[in-house]
Amino acid sequence: MTLKHAALADATLSPLWLDDPAAPATEPHLIGRRQADLLIVGGGFTGLWAAIIAKQRDPSREVVVIEAGKVAHGASGRPGGIVSTSVMHGLSNAERVFPDDMEMLERLGIENLDAWRATIEEFGIDADLEWGGEMTVAARPADIEGLRHEQDLHRRHGHDAVWLDRDQVRAEVASPMFHAGIWSRDRTGTVHPAKLAWGLKAAAKSLGVAIHEHTPMERVEDLGSSLRITTHDGSVTAPRVLFATNAWAAGHPKIRSYVVTMRDRVIATEPLTDEQLSRIGWRNRQGIYDTRTQLNYMRLTRDNRIVYGGRIGYYYGDRTDPAGDRRIEVYDRLAGYFLQTFPQLDDLRFTHAWSGPIDMTTRLAVHFQPYYGGKGVYAGGYSGFGVTASRFGARMALEMLDDTGVPELQLGLARSLPRAIPREPLRWPGAAITMRALDEVDSKGGWRRAWIRLIHAMGFPL
Repeated sequence: MTLKHAALADATLSPLWLDDPAAPATEPHLIGRRQADLLIVGGGFTGLWAAIIAKQRDPSREVVVIEAGKVAHGASGRPGGIVSTSVMHGLSNAERVFPDDMEMLERLGIENLDAWRATIEEFGIDADLEWGGEMTVAARPADIEGLRHEQDLHRRHGHDAVWLDRDQVRAEVASPMFHAGIWSRDRTGTVHPAKLAWGLKAAAKSLGVAIHEHTPMERVEDLGSSLRITTHDGSVTAPRVLFATNAWAAGHPKIRSYVVTMRDRVIATEPLTDEQLSRIGWRNRQGIYDTRTQLNYMRLTRDNRIVYGGRIGYYYGDRTDPAGDRRIEVYDRLAGYFLQTFPQLDDLRFTHAWSGPIDMTTRLAVHFQPYYGGKGVYAGGYSGFGVTASRFGARMALEMLDDTGVPELQLGLARSLPRAIPREPLRWPGAAITMRALDEVDSKGGWRRAWIRLIHAMGFPL
């Protein structure tokens, strides 16, 4: 494959967020046997939030976290980092999946975001938080009607969602691709995801949580009253285990039946000069999603880089770190989308290009799978929308493990599973056709639109 966009030529194939000399040292891996009241498998956002919440509720509780690699080096250190109140991947998705529960889900989402922010402030976590809002923009005139429905949903559920016509949206962010927009201004913005993960790690440690990095889980044994998790050099025995393994879907063989590991590609520019920033505006620094079929998202960093992502892909066998995404050519199409969005920035260069695993489900939102007689629970399936929803997922998983009986455990979200997805070798051909259709449907239409309609009819939203 030939690289079409020279601006990518010198990009580092590693996340911008992890390119930080201030990254904390890793914690020692687990050696030997130990006991815990709660074991958390996975040191990403879900696992770290669960550890913090569990210790805040009961400081005497012995909480252990094991992480296969390094904290923030999995999915939690790779997203765009747009902050939202939704725990359901947006209001339209909540309406699609749980229309009868929307009022309660919205209330829980607001409570979750407020608690998320309060914890960050309590522990003094510097995660480059900016509260410029969240904007959804119509990438085509045909998308404006759907955007109107989205605004109506926002207003009905109490969000300060401002409608922007073509001139108004381009006054906010100057792009010829933007034909209208909704600017949701309350409790939304952007965050540096790796700094957030590192800050949560420090907060958990300060509360007495034991964290072991470079400690992959190798085996789960059901001992009746407890589970024993064996690692390379040790084991942890605990009566309650949270499998916060997300796209890795580890903890029980059945988890993978509901979760597909997709790849989300992201690129980041060099810092913009003041003159370059003046070409696009973006004074309010909103996080932005567009309405392309292959959705793109974009945001500014503290040092005025543009992080731009959203072109998903799939590799046979749900691979979480495929060699295919270690080629700069894979990001060429995404660079092309960037230049369509901001043609006036054709003098910018990209410094980083990376991909990350997304735990995709037919629900497009967190779900919970109990195993081993309820002693173990898997929480995951955020489908790329877990920066803030992961705290909600962590809390709900703890409510299940501890059988607290809180009212939200009666929600459909807690009592049901997404639709099962065929395993390999059936996943690969369907995913390959779908990825090609998504890449080309906006420009070529034809069979691609028919295929996507079929996928929707089968219950797989895109």
